[in-house]
Amino acid sequence: MTGRLLQLLRWRLTLMNGFAALGGYLLYPAKADAAQLLAAFGGTALLAAAGSAANQALERDIDRLMERTRRRPVARGSLTPEMALATGGLLAVLGLLWLGVLGSPGAALLGIAALLWYLVVYTPLKRRTSLALPIGAVCGAVPPLMGWSIAGGLPGDHRIMLLAGVMYLWQIPHFWLLQRRHCSDYQSAGIPLCPIGSGSNPTPLLTLWIIALVAAAMLLPVFGIIAPQRAAWYAVVLLSMILMLALRSDKLLFTSLNLFPLLILLAVWP
Repeated sequence: MTGRLLQLLRWRLTLMNGFAALGGYLLYPAKADAAQLLAAFGGTALLAAAGSAANQALERDIDRLMERTRRRPVARGSLTPEMALATGGLLAVLGLLWLGVLGSPGAALLGIAALLWYLVVYTPLKRRTSLALPIGAVCGAVPPLMGWSIAGGLPGDHRIMLLAGVMYLWQIPHFWLLQRRHCSDYQSAGIPLCPIGSGSNPTPLLTLWIIALVAAAMLLPVFGIIAPQRAAWYAVVLLSMILMLALRSDKLLFTSLNLFPLLILLAVWP
């Protein structure tokens, strides 16, 4: 049962969203509060888990067609769609309560907006167009805003907007490379792909997205969002992505992009 639950909630993606919210919280220049930290991480993670559970119920038909997803519990029939939706609904309620009571009402509103965008806009749209990727990436930019809101910050502040923008840019090459890795799966399920190129040759658009990500991320120390003593190693890690791109190493590049939210969290940690 534990294994099925972890698959249903996609625990890696859930934790990644929680870490992104922590990054936004810690960016705010105030003393951290333990209860708020837990609300930022736990409430955001619960909403991400809720989105995953509901998504697997909604996409069970295409999940069965792809090797990468056919072992998910709803796709293989070990959980019914109704059970998955009920689990997602319960987690969403718990996450929103945690965010609203111990975090802030603004964070709860941002969270429900991101969840609805993911399920109502992105999930059906990705069956129709490859443009669903940049449209759906809006969801991944919201967790830092939620953490920032819990800490007491205003969402229009340039510091959090820059961090949220970096997290938006990160998602495009990350999921683009995922499509390259599993292109036959996506094609068999009839999901429109971004231009994936041949072999490990990066397409011009993918190259531009990665360069844009690195350039935007390098602005964080420029604007004082990352402390000067951390800027050197932070820059080295970022610039290594350009090297991996030049070497056409999809595997290393994908791994580094997977770790990118953790890099941001470590860089902004007080």
